[in-house]
Amino acid sequence: MKKAMNQSLLTLIFNGISILALVFMVYSLISYSKVSRQLHESNEERFDLTYNANRFMNGSAYLTDEVRAFCATGNQEHYDNYWNEINNLKNRDKGVAAMQEIGITEEEQGMIDDMSALSNELVPLEEEAMKEVTGGNLQEALDYVYGREYSTSIGEIRSLKEKFLDTLDKRTAQQVDAMMHKSDTIKLTIFLVLALVGIIQLCNMCVVRFQVLRPVIAVRDQMTEISQGNLSAQFNLQSNTSEIGMLVESIHETKRELKKYISDIDSKLAQMAKGNMDLVIGSEYRGEFMPIQGAMSQILDALNSALSQINLAAERVAEESDQMSNGAQILSSGAVEQASAVQQLTASIHDISQQVTYTSSDADNAKQFSSEAAEQLQVCDKKMDALTEAMENISKSSHEIGGIIKTIQDISSQTNILALNASVEAARAGEAGKGFAVVADEVQSLANKSAASAQNITELIESSMKLVEYGTTLSSDTTQALSKVVVSAQKSIEMVERIAESAKQQVQSLGQITQGMEQISEVVQTNAATAEQTAASAIELQNQAEELKVSVHRFHLRRS
Repeated sequence: MKKAMNQSLLTLIFNGISILALVFMVYSLISYSKVSRQLHESNEERFDLTYNANRFMNGSAYLTDEVRAFCATGNQEHYDNYWNEINNLKNRDKGVAAMQEIGITEEEQGMIDDMSALSNELVPLEEEAMKEVTGGNLQEALDYVYGREYSTSIGEIRSLKEKFLDTLDKRTAQQVDAMMHKSDTIKLTIFLVLALVGIIQLCNMCVVRFQVLRPVIAVRDQMTEISQGNLSAQFNLQSNTSEIGMLVESIHETKRELKKYISDIDSKLAQMAKGNMDLVIGSEYRGEFMPIQGAMSQILDALNSALSQINLAAERVAEESDQMSNGAQILSSGAVEQASAVQQLTASIHDISQQVTYTSSDADNAKQFSSEAAEQLQVCDKKMDALTEAMENISKSSHEIGGIIKTIQDISSQTNILALNASVEAARAGEAGKGFAVVADEVQSLANKSAASAQNITELIESSMKLVEYGTTLSSDTTQALSKVVVSAQKSIEMVERIAESAKQQVQSLGQITQGMEQISEVVQTNAATAEQTAASAIELQNQAEELKVSVHRFHLRRS
C-alpha cells in the first residue's frame, strides 16, 4: 500500500503553525503596544526636556533683560522683576531640576554647569550695575551690563545654550526614531505573521478540499452506488496509509467481498436452476453473511428432500393413472355408443316436431293473414261507402256550380249592356268623353272574356257531372262486390282457426315427447362427456405423471 501522510497530521501541522504564528502575533501586538507607550513617553520626555531647557535659558535671558532694562531706565519694576525671578520664580533652578528628574546625560549636565557658572560670574556685575543705578549713575551701570566682560559671558552662555539645545534635541530625536523604527519593525512582523497565517490556512483549505472533501464526496457517491446495488461503478481513488486512504481501501475490500459473495450465490443458484442439487455451500462467508450461507444450505437440503419425495410420488401416480386411464377408456367407449343411439332417435323426433311446428306456424300465419285480409276488406267496404257518399256530394256541388255559372253569365250580359251605354254616353260627350270611351271598351272586352270563360266552365262542369255519375254507379257496384267478399273471408277465417288450433295441440304433444327425449339425451351426453373427460383426465394425469418424472429426473439429487 502506498505510504502517505495522514490528513489529520497534516491538518494538525498547519493548525499548529497557525496557532504558533497567532501566539507570536499576540506577543508582537503586546510588544507593539509597549513600544507605542514608550514612544509616547519618549515624545513627552523630549517635549518636557525641551520645555525645561527653554525655561532654564529663558530664565537666564529674563534676568539679563531685566537688569539691562533697569540700568537703562532706572524703573523700579525691572528691579523687582529681577529679584522676583531670583528669589521666587527660580525658573533656572526649576528647569534644571526638572531636566535632571527626567534624565540628562553627563555631557548635558556639564553644559548646564558651565552655563550656571557663567551666569554666577555675571551676578556680581549685575549687582554692581544695580547699585550704580540706585546711586543715580546710569551710565556706569550701562557700562557694567553692556561692557566687554558681560557681553562676552552672555555670548558664551548663548553659545552653550545653542549647543545644549542641539545636543538635547539630537539625543531625544534618536530615542524617538529608535522607538519608531522598533514600532515599524513590530508592525511589519505582525503583517508578515498575518500573511503567513493566511497562507497556511489557504494551504489547509486546499488540503481539506483536495485531500478530504473530494475523497469524501467520491466515497459518498460510491457508497450511494453500493447502496443501490451497483458494485461495478467506477471508483478511481487509490488507497494509501492515510485515513482517507484506509477508508478507500475499506470500500475496495467491501466491494471485493460483496462481489465474491454475489458471484458464489449466483453460481450456486445458476447450478440449482440447471437441476444440480448436489451442491455444498462454501464456508468463506463472514459476519452478517453467515445467515445467508445457512439459509442456502437449508434450501438445498429442503429441495433435495422435497424432490426425492416428489420423485417417489410421481412413480406411484404414474402407475395409478395408467390403471385409471384403461378403465376410463372402456367406460367412455360404452357411453359414446349409447349417446350416439339416443342422439339419432332424438334427431328423428326433433325433425317430426319441427315439421309439425312449421305446419302450426303456417296455420297461424294463414289465420293472421286471413284476419288482416278481412279487416282490410271491411275497411275497403267502409271506404267505398264513403266514396259513394263523396261522389253524391260532388254531383250536388256540380249542380250548384251550374247555378253560379248562370249568375256569372247574367253579370257578363249586364256588364256588356253597361259598356254599350257608356260608349254611347262617351260619344255624346265628344272630346271630353274619349277617356271614358276607352274605359267602356275595356269593360266591354272584359265582359266578353267573362262570358267566354263562363261558357268554358259550363262545358267542363257538365263533363265532370257526367263522369261523377259514372263513378257513382261504379262505386255502388264495387261496394256490393266487396260485401260478398267480406262474407266469404269470415268463413275462411273460421276454417283456418280450427286448423291452427289442431296444429297447436299436435305441437304441444310432440314438444313433450321431444323434451323427454332431450332430457334422456342430455343425461346420456353428460355421461358420455363425463366418461370422455374422465378418460382425457386420466390420460392427462398419466402424461403429467410422466412429465413430473422427467422433470424430477432432471434434478441431480444427492445420494441418500
